Amino acid sequence: MTRPEAVDLSGTWRVAPSDPELRLAFPTAELDDDSWEELAVPGHWRSHAAFADSHGPLLYRRRVELDRPDGDDRTWLVVDGIFYQGDVWLDGRYLGDTEGYFVPHTFEVTDCARAASEHLIGVEVACSPESDLAAKRNLTGVFQHWNSLDPDWNPGGIWRSLRFEHTGPVRVRNLRVLCTRADAREATVTLRAELDSDTIRSVHLRTSLGELVEVGEHTLAEGPNFLDWTLVVAQPELWWPHALGAQPMQTLRVEVDVDGRASHAVERRIGLRTLRWDDWTLSVNGERLFLKGANQGPTRMALGEATPDELRRDVTLAREAGLDLLRLHAHISRPELYEAADEQGVLVWQDLPLQWGYAHTVRGKAVIQARAAVDLLGHHPSIALWCAHNESVAVDVDLGGVTGGAGTARQLLRFAAKQELPNWNRSVLDRALTQTLEAADRTRRVIPHSGALPRPGSGGTDTHLYFGWYYGDERSLPAALRAMPRLARFVSEFGAQAVPDDAGFCEPERWPELDWARLGRSHNLQKARFDRYVPPGDHATFDAWRDATQAYQATVVKHHVETLRRLKYRPTGGFCVFAFGDGHPGVTWALLDHRRVPKAAFSALVEACRPVIVVAERPPARLRPGACVALDVHVVSDLRSTLSDVELAARLSWTGGEHRWRFGGEVPADDCVRVATLSWEAPPDPGPVVLELSLTAGDIHATNRYESIVTG
Repeated sequence: MTRPEAVDLSGTWRVAPSDPELRLAFPTAELDDDSWEELAVPGHWRSHAAFADSHGPLLYRRRVELDRPDGDDRTWLVVDGIFYQGDVWLDGRYLGDTEGYFVPHTFEVTDCARAASEHLIGVEVACSPESDLAAKRNLTGVFQHWNSLDPDWNPGGIWRSLRFEHTGPVRVRNLRVLCTRADAREATVTLRAELDSDTIRSVHLRTSLGELVEVGEHTLAEGPNFLDWTLVVAQPELWWPHALGAQPMQTLRVEVDVDGRASHAVERRIGLRTLRWDDWTLSVNGERLFLKGANQGPTRMALGEATPDELRRDVTLAREAGLDLLRLHAHISRPELYEAADEQGVLVWQDLPLQWGYAHTVRGKAVIQARAAVDLLGHHPSIALWCAHNESVAVDVDLGGVTGGAGTARQLLRFAAKQELPNWNRSVLDRALTQTLEAADRTRRVIPHSGALPRPGSGGTDTHLYFGWYYGDERSLPAALRAMPRLARFVSEFGAQAVPDDAGFCEPERWPELDWARLGRSHNLQKARFDRYVPPGDHATFDAWRDATQAYQATVVKHHVETLRRLKYRPTGGFCVFAFGDGHPGVTWALLDHRRVPKAAFSALVEACRPVIVVAERPPARLRPGACVALDVHVVSDLRSTLSDVELAARLSWTGGEHRWRFGGEVPADDCVRVATLSWEAPPDPGPVVLELSLTAGDIHATNRYESIVTG
């Protein structure tokens, strides 16, 4: 007899707020739930009007018919994701609890399935708000603590699918797949499986990848059994980032056979490649790659309700923008995003969902969830790096709210002190998570925390440098990196906020008397920062101010990226602008709004990330007449072949005059070359001075432009 297919439990569930009395009765079939609200699963309860302000917990119920298992077949309830904790019941029987919003859980329900064909599933879902943001207890990352989402949002709900699955007597409960090495000659794939057997029995484990098939015989004990083995693939097709090559993907299948019959099978789509990090420079299959990237938060704040096309679109837009890398900022996303990254050759920097401060009680569950992240995502060739914790300081410093002067200095000093001094999050929690990730996955780099400044005993990690927003002038980045080159190894956050075109939530008709408090609370606008860098009072209309914020953000992005690309491999291995796309209507650092309409800075990023760019040191914003100026000009190429017959023209123009220069030569593959130094004197009369650069090499063209003002 053919075993029945899995039964998907997506659809409409009955839901009601939990209370002590109802909690006792809700798992039982006798309870009448006709008056309960109807709620879509997968989803988030805040999307329903009845629960729009609820922090839960909520009780979920659904009735379902299920074929009874035959012979020694078994039935399982699989829960792909509950935000954040769940207690699961079937037919009045308590199955167990879940914790970890992205962690799958499986419960055997064979006895219940044999006893009846009609069943009642009950799940109590809890996602408690954090009472102390410096000592959080839920490992939900950006969803419950971030300055780019609504802080009053609660992500609670059954946000991924549930289903019944039927297997034979042995189930593959878990499968970890890692490509440990790959070159043109052969690739090695390591596998670790947990097999759950109903009794002591002998099984055959069949592993197939393309035409390669290997079968092994194993004797299993009753209950969980852990098996490790290796698959060697001769002359593999290698997977590459899109800048380096193609992205061949293959289906790996692991099937357990009992008495000549398939008991259960699991498949993973994998790509074969080798990663190697030299400090902060990545090589894939032996080819070095300068990483141009962006931070990406949840595609939607209600991530469970994002469409598959929306998740894939973020990856497509990143590739079309010339990016090699998406940093999934302090969250784990849905499978569709990782599948798109694999297929399109966009690398992923994967954060665990930890950001800022956590309570001492979370270490044990954080370690469990770190291991689960490797099991869930380790087979994806696009994932290049694990990061345990973003900015592992217990944040109580609001840099966005200080108004400048001595207040800013004090806040910056407090924040710097938190970075330098020992703390439990960095010294205990992050160390445990790093050890767990490194033990589970030796094929990728693991960093314990992002944004850690150098301090005694540590060279720091990647850096977050918000010149021109939280501190200093946007022109200060080059000088800071010259003074401390270690900060330039990998700058993983920089940028400025800007108002999107679709800004109806700002109520622009109220200009200039916007509800600044509401916009700051619910839509992330940092008024004190705008007052310093793009003052609203300088603009007569909302539209003029909005355009000015976008122009300023574009300036920051353009020149920060150009500065970092000029430092290619000496010492910079790459960068991640903050940030790519918004998850909700907001005034944030994102270059694409919540509908993926671009701000001006998106075009600036595209231009600055082209494979070949020509850049000059940035001239001073203001010059005195007769001032001597000397600017180095560089050509940066990410191409894998030498650029020959390069012609570069430079034109300096001002009212009534100009200078011209011409240069020629070649640019080596994957390199940055200083072409020349342009020396000139500022003209004697006040007015604008424009430097224009133009490069031609065959069918490749690149231009750039810089402006200064000569003051009287």
